Amino acid sequence: MARIVKKFGGTSVGDMDRIRNVARRVAQAANEGDEIVVVVSAMAGVTNQLVGYCRDAAPLHDAREYDAVVASGEQVTAGLLAICLQEIGVPARSFLGWQLPMRTNDVHGAARIEEIGTDALDACLAGGRVAVVAGFQGIADDNRITTLGRGGSDTTAVALAAALKAERCDIYTDVDGVYTTDPRIVPRARKLDKITYEEMLEMASLGAKVLQTRSVALAMKYGVRTQVLSSFEDKPGTLVVGEDEIVEQEVVSGIAYSRGEAKITVVGLEDRPGQVSHLFAPLADENINVDMIVQSASEDGHSTDVTFTVPEDDLLRAVKILEANKEELRFRDIVYNGDVVKVSVVGVGMRSHAGVARTMFDTLADKGINIQVISTSEIKVSVIIDAEYTELAVRALHTAYGLDAPVGA
Repeated sequence: MARIVKKFGGTSVGDMDRIRNVARRVAQAANEGDEIVVVVSAMAGVTNQLVGYCRDAAPLHDAREYDAVVASGEQVTAGLLAICLQEIGVPARSFLGWQLPMRTNDVHGAARIEEIGTDALDACLAGGRVAVVAGFQGIADDNRITTLGRGGSDTTAVALAAALKAERCDIYTDVDGVYTTDPRIVPRARKLDKITYEEMLEMASLGAKVLQTRSVALAMKYGVRTQVLSSFEDKPGTLVVGEDEIVEQEVVSGIAYSRGEAKITVVGLEDRPGQVSHLFAPLADENINVDMIVQSASEDGHSTDVTFTVPEDDLLRAVKILEANKEELRFRDIVYNGDVVKVSVVGVGMRSHAGVARTMFDTLADKGINIQVISTSEIKVSVIIDAEYTELAVRALHTAYGLDAPVGA
């Protein structure tokens, strides 16, 4: 008997037919003798609708009441799935975050899990029932409902798997696994049987939308074996595991890209100690995340140019903040561009193989693609390029690293 957590996202439970399909899949696993905990998201589109209601009620609404409203979507799905399971003869009951309890801090809308009570779930499983848990939600010390933010149901599932010492956490989505890159751009992209936590974390943070970054980080921290698979097809998925479970590492496991990037260059910043820190301080104060950073000295030796990236949605706000601090920061000009994309090569095999970056740079040069910014880590190389070259760059790099599936595969 294995203890398994299964998470189903919004598209997987998008209507009653899909909820019944989930019930049948869960029933099959339960009938095989496994102890099953199911985590569900709200039905597709419901959370956005609830958010819209809050904004319509008051543009500056109470964040605590906002959480009370948006958490209701998962409550509905959990109850409906429990009913559908009961209808096909599977004993089941639903749990909300406060009933476990799932204790969080009091940062409403982006709460972090601090402690999970498992007694109620243990008793449910010991009684031969399936536990259906509403994802995305918890309870703060003041007994107010909290929500976990974007991708919160994935985080709920992985956290429960860790707390329950589950054998595995299965994340069911509308794709059948993790691919070497986006199959919509590269038809010969290959589905990976296994990928390491570190690689998945990098790919998730760099634009791959299969798993949410926070849930991958949690899985890596607690060693939760996590499987990504399709809600709609009965086929093997991709296991996200530790490096020790992968016998032979690929040098490069995937090519990721992120369109939501913007580049800012601050020209002629006074070159003195602490000035770069002062440059980024007002952006940090306004919660604008700065990613790739390149600093270059100007010809006069007294000033420097600093180029960095921010989320595209924050571009104009970041420029406005810097312009407002121009006199204090002492720079000459700001140049910015929102029409860029970040393309990244990811693989734990880079640690032991030289020449990965050179292959990337040579490949892009051969295609006439100019690199604007470069950033590296132990297992990735990222570049900023003009957005118009996204598909060309991804396809060329995928081929250059030998990731294309064989013809006819």
